[in-house]
Amino acid sequence: MRNGLEAVYQAISEAAPYALAEAARDALIAHTAAQDVELLLADYALAELRPVLDPALPGAGRTRVDGGEAGRAFTSQQPRWEQVSSVLHLPVAAHGERYGVLSVHLPDRPGPGEIRELGDVAAALVPGLRGADSLTDRYKRARRLERLTMAAEMQWDLLPGSGHHGNGYRVAGQLEPAYAVYGDNFDWSCAPESLTVSITNGMGDGMRAALLTMLTVTALRNARRSGADLTEQAGLADEAVYARFGGLEYVSTLLLDFDAVTGRLAIVEAGSPRMLRLRGADVETIELDRQLPLGMFGNTAYTEQSLTLRPGDRLVVVSDGVYGARSSADAGFGDELMETVVRSTRLQPADEAVRTIVRGMLAFRKGVDVIDDAVVVCLDRTAREEPGTPSV
Repeated sequence: MRNGLEAVYQAISEAAPYALAEAARDALIAHTAAQDVELLLADYALAELRPVLDPALPGAGRTRVDGGEAGRAFTSQQPRWEQVSSVLHLPVAAHGERYGVLSVHLPDRPGPGEIRELGDVAAALVPGLRGADSLTDRYKRARRLERLTMAAEMQWDLLPGSGHHGNGYRVAGQLEPAYAVYGDNFDWSCAPESLTVSITNGMGDGMRAALLTMLTVTALRNARRSGADLTEQAGLADEAVYARFGGLEYVSTLLLDFDAVTGRLAIVEAGSPRMLRLRGADVETIELDRQLPLGMFGNTAYTEQSLTLRPGDRLVVVSDGVYGARSSADAGFGDELMETVVRSTRLQPADEAVRTIVRGMLAFRKGVDVIDDAVVVCLDRTAREEPGTPSV
């Protein structure tokens, strides 16, 4: 099968951006035992897996993430064999970024070697999909259950992705409501031994909030890419927002710089979202010295705070749209359930932990009109592999 796989990889690497799915399907059918193939992409809300190709597989079509073998392959990030329809479902993911599932119809149950080789093909689709999104709308359209608002379109295009893992950490984030978010956002940038993260919550709603957040994220990126440290990033973004809005509008922001070697987390708090730490089964709200939001006065001198994450620690950051969610009985999510929900994620990877927190919040406020959007970001400190460590 190895020679056939080389032809599959070549077909994927040479495919036009809009024809990536067809190229993978045709090459797999021509060079492996595959009888049919479907590429399923997760929608923006991570609720359904959406078919890109014509749904020729048995039972193909709109598939719930929380049901069926395809959904289990996505949430577990492990291959799943569906005996009734003879379909192998393989996660399409790389470096912590989950795109969807490659479903391959086979004549017989595959062995471990075949599963591993087909799994490598599924992972090989990720660079093509990532690059294709800047050149074609096909895959972004396939991911939509409904039309995005203009504000949501802007916010999703600002994101670095929905997840990433590096040597010593995993990070993931999600926006809600996925199709109508306006002022909440997150950003990150990785380096060999560190990760910089920002979580922003622009005041207001609709396009005004989206434009405010876009200006803030762009200003933070500009400062970061110029070599500024956290306090300088905050100061320069504060000046940029104030120069545009004169203090009438501002952005609550949390800036983090994580050292993956030592576990030290440098923090700049600027009217920021809430931060909780999960250590074992214990959940603690991290209390920070409060500082002014970005853009309130334009000449604020920000100071850095810090804490240390131990291996196995989880840091969860939530905006007020999560912490301040109200139930139909007017109970507060942050008051009653936030710590319980965070604790329930302790055995889940960061990306599934984010989904669990969002689903818990949605279930809590069911039947209540949404008055604020929300962002959830999860940062885990994991074990590091030192240079020369053999892979298993």
